Amino acid sequence: MRYITGAVALGAALVLGTLATTAHAVAAPAQPTRTGGLYAPTALVLTAGQGESRATATVQRAVTLSCMPGATGSHPNPKAACAELRTVAGDFNAVTTAPSDRLCTREWNPFVVTADGVWQGKRVSYTYTFANSCAMADGMGAVFDF
Repeated sequence: MRYITGAVALGAALVLGTLATTAHAVAAPAQPTRTGGLYAPTALVLTAGQGESRATATVQRAVTLSCMPGATGSHPNPKAACAELRTVAGDFNAVTTAPSDRLCTREWNPFVVTADGVWQGKRVSYTYTFANSCAMADGMGAVFDF
């Protein structure tokens, strides 16, 4: 009889412990999905490297850029880069394919620039391959000038 009473007490303790743990987990407050105020988040990682594609390029430089609520990050000129992106409504193609009068050689020594992160609350994953360093210097704008 003594063993049955001990087994019942042990079983009751296990059940109460499980219920207390479950009740505590259910009672935990839900975390808010968005913090940071009134602005849509804007945080980007920009890279530049030599190679033909994102997968094969060797990254030579990388910076961070955040444009909301103020221009910050490790980018050397975040205010100009954010202003340029705002001007083209975050269209990276408009930055890298802007018309130019500069003459460059036609050698194939590709450079790849990438932008990954969030622009005004929307996910961004952008890649552009320049034919050579002259074309890259001509078409990088303030965004990829690092």
